[in-house]
Amino acid sequence: MSCQNVAFIAVFALIAATSSARGDVKLPSLIDDHMVLQMGREIPFWGWAEPSEEISVTITSKEKNAGENQKPETASTVTAADGRWLVKLPARNKPGSVEITIMGKNTLTLTDVLVGDLWLCSGQSNMEWPVSASLNHQEEVAAAKYPSIRFFKVERSTARTPQDDNVGQWVECSPETIGGMSAVGYFFGRELHLRLKRPIGLVQAAHGGAICEAWTSQSALKQDEDFAKILERSERASSDPNQANNPNRASVLFNGMIAPMQMFSIKGAIWYQGESNVMRAYQYRKLFPLMITDWRRGWGQGDFPFLYVQLANYVSDKSKPDHPVEPEESAWAELREAQAKALSLPRTGMVVTIDLGEPRDIHPKNKQDVGRRLALSALKVAYGQDVVASGPEFKSMKVIGSEVEIEFQNSGENLVLHGEELKGFAVAGADKKFVWAQGRIDGSKIVVSTAEVSAPVAVRYSWGDNPEGNLFNRAGLPASPFRTDNWTGITTENR
Repeated sequence: MSCQNVAFIAVFALIAATSSARGDVKLPSLIDDHMVLQMGREIPFWGWAEPSEEISVTITSKEKNAGENQKPETASTVTAADGRWLVKLPARNKPGSVEITIMGKNTLTLTDVLVGDLWLCSGQSNMEWPVSASLNHQEEVAAAKYPSIRFFKVERSTARTPQDDNVGQWVECSPETIGGMSAVGYFFGRELHLRLKRPIGLVQAAHGGAICEAWTSQSALKQDEDFAKILERSERASSDPNQANNPNRASVLFNGMIAPMQMFSIKGAIWYQGESNVMRAYQYRKLFPLMITDWRRGWGQGDFPFLYVQLANYVSDKSKPDHPVEPEESAWAELREAQAKALSLPRTGMVVTIDLGEPRDIHPKNKQDVGRRLALSALKVAYGQDVVASGPEFKSMKVIGSEVEIEFQNSGENLVLHGEELKGFAVAGADKKFVWAQGRIDGSKIVVSTAEVSAPVAVRYSWGDNPEGNLFNRAGLPASPFRTDNWTGITTENR
């Protein structure tokens, strides 16, 4: 056979193989063996095949005595001209194990699929922080034998336009797999799994150092002129070849890591981010709620539960009552305030971690308590359970002579001090100069005062980079930092 004929045959074979591959039904990486499907919602399946190809998807229970879940369900469609297809199967209202069969020109069978609750775990490095680097990691890894907890870790990806697919793989939770997974996500999911007795799926889509606007779509950012500089900076960076993989550009993480999964039904999302937006904390008041609303709009599931972690204490030790200097302004405190304001959105929950940080490490190792507190928030917000899910929150203040009476909600059967003396409260008069105050507990109220301020007008609590507040409720949850004034902060003009 001549070399020319050999070359022709090789090219023909390549073309035939490519044509065959194009005819095959293909699925996004999120739809695969070992995945978790969201219970109680329509179950979407989508993918790619030849135009006008008939596609059917069948879900079959693998459980014994599964009742209504025992009946196989099938949905069919015809692939569109661009090769895309989408079907939706009826909701399955009980947890369990199922098998999925997708038929077109080829047949795909997905096994070891569970029906339970699926949570998105997103944010920056503290969400990305692995179990193998958390507190007591050796014991935690060895004990991670929960085959009904599944992880899908989305590979880091940036893109200038929304993508169709991302890269990742479903794995069972085991000592062999858990070490590299999100510690916050795992401890959150483990708590829910043990309390609710159902499979839990955790989709980890996090990127260290990422700014909030990187997770927000272009269409959402363009709605507000306040974000014009964000878009300008992003455009300049995107035109620089050296910035092609820079995650700190508007929308690039949304496009590469969030958009590809927005057809998939989820229970809700947990979020740990904010450090990279600290110097634009005032802007975060609008940016963060915009991102939440943007995600909810993209998923089309209404106001799904969105639970997030307020920034922990970090950096200096200056803003403490036993420090020689007076209370200081703090960009970190302003960011925490911006996070707290997002609670005005429906079905949101905020976890306070002001007691869990490490002054010299932006990645505190105690991710167990962060996950546990997120789970408490989920039990209340997502599952409607009557649990104490947050620490004391400022409700109102009343000036009585030289004292200020502060009332709290979520006091959890009265307020508790961790220590002998109340710390973290500062009082100011009309001159706006804050002075450390003394105080006492009175049921669900705190009474504070200082001899240096005879006519108080404002109170702040745990307002600083690394404050030393010690107010909790009887459930062991810390009071949220707050201020009663609305005086101009140090990040107000930053865009």
